[in-house]
Amino acid sequence: MTGNILELITERYHSLTRSSRKLADFILANSHDAQYMSISSLADSSGVSEASITRFCRSLGLSGYNNLKLALAKAAYVTDIGDPSDSPDTITSEDTLGSIFHKLYDSNILSLNETLELLDETQISKAVDLISLADRVFCLGQGSSMVMAMEAWARFSTATSRFVHIEDSHMQVMNISLASEKDVILFFSYSGSTKDMEDIMRIARERHVSVVLVTHFPNSRATKYADVVLLCGYNESPLQSGSVAAKLGQLFIIECLYYVFCKRSPEIYSKARSSTAEAIMPKLL
Repeated sequence: MTGNILELITERYHSLTRSSRKLADFILANSHDAQYMSISSLADSSGVSEASITRFCRSLGLSGYNNLKLALAKAAYVTDIGDPSDSPDTITSEDTLGSIFHKLYDSNILSLNETLELLDETQISKAVDLISLADRVFCLGQGSSMVMAMEAWARFSTATSRFVHIEDSHMQVMNISLASEKDVILFFSYSGSTKDMEDIMRIARERHVSVVLVTHFPNSRATKYADVVLLCGYNESPLQSGSVAAKLGQLFIIECLYYVFCKRSPEIYSKARSSTAEAIMPKLL
């Protein structure tokens, strides 16, 4: 598809079905907000089904909903370095270095504040219950979320050897297909809506493997499979994919899980952390 998606929707409006016109009305009136929504959130807000949204995307020549979000982001005004221009922390090539630093600082603080507000003590406790009793905890994710999974594995590896990280999506599926009810998946997916994620979640359900999900969207596809959902803050535009601010909220959740985990058996994990620290010392100059 080429051109402005909003102009295309307007051009084809009268040839759309009733449900598609209803969806088009919502998108045209809320084009900025729509690009930050999950497909489930858009369905609820516009009053149409997820299937109708998928058909709407294909009728516009788009392969799926994520392409629609990207098209909406491109249709909005963006800065000369490619970021959305609709937020107070927008950065342009005209910014001084000091201005850039302060805007990035503000967006990172916003992410932390929003994540703190979303933290649910009950859900954190349930998550720690699961990972504390697990034989193995698989830290999984794809793309930039895979980096978060690696961060979780690295952090918990200072206290226990039961955490496992697997990068390749094929190897992830293979390992989960051999997992047991005594294992747990700690899954990172900002969007909560990717094919690789759903493949793994489906196998986990069949194998009765519990899932702790870290995501931004409370009604995303992944939440239907998760036993525990932990929400991170910060609205990330499709043009900002993989932003540090979005990762910072997830890092904060990892740190909260880590300390609550260690708090359950302080003597055991204090000794383990000392052992791993001593093991690393000879490697330092």
